Amino acid sequence: MILPSGANRGFAASNLREAKHLRGARHVENFTSHFSADDAALLLIDFQPQMFMGVESHGRNAIKNNLQIIAKSAKLFNVPTVLSTVTPETFSGPFVPEVTEGVFPGHEVVDRTSINAWLTPNFVKAIEATGRKRLVIAGLWTGACAAFNVIEGLRRGYEVFFVADACGDSSIQAHERAVDRMIQAGAVPTTAQHFVYELQQDWSRQETYQGVMDIMKAHTAFGTQVFFSKWALGGHDNALKAAKLTAA
Repeated sequence: MILPSGANRGFAASNLREAKHLRGARHVENFTSHFSADDAALLLIDFQPQMFMGVESHGRNAIKNNLQIIAKSAKLFNVPTVLSTVTPETFSGPFVPEVTEGVFPGHEVVDRTSINAWLTPNFVKAIEATGRKRLVIAGLWTGACAAFNVIEGLRRGYEVFFVADACGDSSIQAHERAVDRMIQAGAVPTTAQHFVYELQQDWSRQETYQGVMDIMKAHTAFGTQVFFSKWALGGHDNALKAAKLTAA
């Protein structure tokens, strides 16, 4: 290895310190600042039959379930959403209908041939049209169409979050190393449920409360807890009312 000498060594050390400082600042800023429906856009990339068939890191249905959680939540909170597919006509098939028909019917899907979607001008235009500088990304596979686009988004100056449990890859190793690489690059990991909570923030927000509960009941174990709690508390209230009537 050739080491820099003299002024060059000082310049290199200064650049290294600055890079570490910038990475640290970006991490602190991202970790302590919640994204919201007012400042973030959601990018859903390559959730297509062929891509699902190659996933071995997680249960495919679990990933699809988490995909529906974030897609439905984005619609509920009016988060601008970009959908994209890779070679849908010749290899991968269409974007899964649970999203394109069940959540965003008629929504434009940006088709590409590139693994790095930022190489496709229409994809970049779709992101720029949202007017947002914070991106939440999920895609198949984790090490390709998720990681490539997360890292490129960071390089272009966006703040980037990724939904780890709505991604998957051909092995656990491939998924985990891609997650490591995205975090090391400065992206912030989250999960499908945390995506919803971060948008809701306060259970007293009645305009979205019931919508969130409907999503949870349809797609999460928490939804089962909500159902049970309402049943138990409702039964308790009815028992108290019956006792009061009997006492009267």
